[in-house]
Amino acid sequence: MLAITHVIFINDIDSRLSSNVLKFADDTQVFSVIDSYVDECGLQADLRNIEKWAEMWQMEFNVDKCKVVHYGKDNIGFKYDMYGHQLQDVIIERDLGVHMSSDLKVGCQCMAAYNKASQILDIINRTIRFKNPGIFVSLYKTMVRPHLEFCSPAWNPYYVKDKQLLERVQHRFYANVFRYEVNAI
Repeated sequence: MLAITHVIFINDIDSRLSSNVLKFADDTQVFSVIDSYVDECGLQADLRNIEKWAEMWQMEFNVDKCKVVHYGKDNIGFKYDMYGHQLQDVIIERDLGVHMSSDLKVGCQCMAAYNKASQILDIINRTIRFKNPGIFVSLYKTMVRPHLEFCSPAWNPYYVKDKQLLERVQHRFYANVFRYEVNAI
């Protein structure tokens, strides 16, 4: 049996770029401050250099997965393209599990964390038959709370409505635990 292994090193992808580049596993992000048409042309030229790099290494970027987020309220919102296809403009993009919005507000991340934590809390409440509060606390700490705290230093909620949304999961949990303690007596 013949096994063919491909090892791809992308460390040199940014060697000819003037923009900033972030790399993590198979994700690459190119970003720059755009204040003028000249800056926009510089970023577009960097995208062309990335195309040339990919061609040289016989690699392709999936343009359908490439997106542009324009940060800041005064952003002009230039259009960019790769391989002749215009890149999709989005206002919210998920980056390493954190939802980043163009206005840098964290409401969308709070809602995503709330939905996932609530879903798991509902599953726990429906499936666990032995209603021991100690078991529920352990399940909450291991299965629910990580979704509420994931990368929280990066998206720390600052609006009261966002904090209350996340606390709603905890209030539901404590209401259920208290109900089971009263029924056990």
